[in-house]
Amino acid sequence: MRALLDTSVLIGEDAPGDVEAAISVASVTELHFGVLVAQDAEERARRIDRLAAVEATFDPLPIDVEVARAWGRLAAAVVRRGGNPRRRQIDLAIAATATVERVPLLTHDLADLEIINDLVDARQP
Repeated sequence: MRALLDTSVLIGEDAPGDVEAAISVASVTELHFGVLVAQDAEERARRIDRLAAVEATFDPLPIDVEVARAWGRLAAAVVRRGGNPRRRQIDLAIAATATVERVPLLTHDLADLEIINDLVDARQP
């Protein structure tokens, strides 16, 4: 199965099996942020190792105009349904990438996308 891995899967302990995986450049953003805000040197080193492994493994999918359009549609749907898209912008960018690529999004954070679960094929890994 082809799938897009959410950042929550990239930082998780178990890699999904039997998946032709891709990631969004938005996940690389989250991983870099995580390194930069780590308070503890040991945790920062662990995050740097994870980031290096992810960057060596994947050629991230970009946020291009098509993804930006899908992202806008998903954010608008969140607003129409009474949610606040600002608190989940990176999640929406990753979900938009999966939507444009027409692949499921594997995530440990299904609750973050529950408000638009009919628009995004998000699954547990």
